Amino acid sequence: MPLSFHKMHANGDDFVIVDSRNSPNPITSHLARRMGDRNRGIGFNQLAVVLDCDDADARLVFWNADGSTLGACGSATRGAADRLMRESSLTSVVLRTQRGLLTCQRTSTGAISVDMGKPLSGWSDIPLALEMDTSVLPLAGDPAACSMGNPHCTYFVDDLAAIEVATIGPAIENDPLFPLRTNVHFVQVIDRAHIRLRIWERGGGIPLGSGSCCCGAVVNGIRRGLLDSCVEVECDGGVVTVQWDGAGPVFLTGPVEITFSGTLADAVLNA
Repeated sequence: MPLSFHKMHANGDDFVIVDSRNSPNPITSHLARRMGDRNRGIGFNQLAVVLDCDDADARLVFWNADGSTLGACGSATRGAADRLMRESSLTSVVLRTQRGLLTCQRTSTGAISVDMGKPLSGWSDIPLALEMDTSVLPLAGDPAACSMGNPHCTYFVDDLAAIEVATIGPAIENDPLFPLRTNVHFVQVIDRAHIRLRIWERGGGIPLGSGSCCCGAVVNGIRRGLLDSCVEVECDGGVVTVQWDGAGPVFLTGPVEITFSGTLADAVLNA
């Protein structure tokens, strides 16, 4: 059976939406890797499968381009919400992910805002291999860690341009301290309401942006006392806004756009 998809991006953070409501989930780890191949497939940072759900407008399951699964993806969540709102002429939908029920809304400017749930900062929730203070990890550079449904490790640096993300990122991603590996952020604080962020994404490399990484970076910055409760996050691909009051859920707001829609060729499906 042909597999239809929508390719979208959020400030260049690209993802694919597969709508499998009223049908079985067609995605396997092998197929996710085939689809994620930027030379022989579609190419994406993440893939979101939209499924039927009894207690929400839909349920989302996320995949990385390397065929691994993940529990949260802010960009693809907002992209799926955008499509569902357009098809139903609504300005709000509720989506179920591993993070629970997430409310998504369209703002007056057309951007999509999502309640990403409460961050987790306990060592076993992230998870880390050992019990410790997660606001200052025992690694060179003194990063902080939290979870937004996936692990995040944040370094605060003076000069972002001097950081070799492609070298440091994979080393930290695979450090034994992180049994499930981790996303790695490098943050330059411009002022208390504005940061510049570069990312090494677990299972994906260096993206132009990442919704959940923006959230994790801001959460760790607020925990360190470096940031206010509403922060403009400037990534390589563009800007999003992250809000967190220090206790409740994190809100991620920014634009999403569709690039193209298509049908996956049988050669890819059956390879």
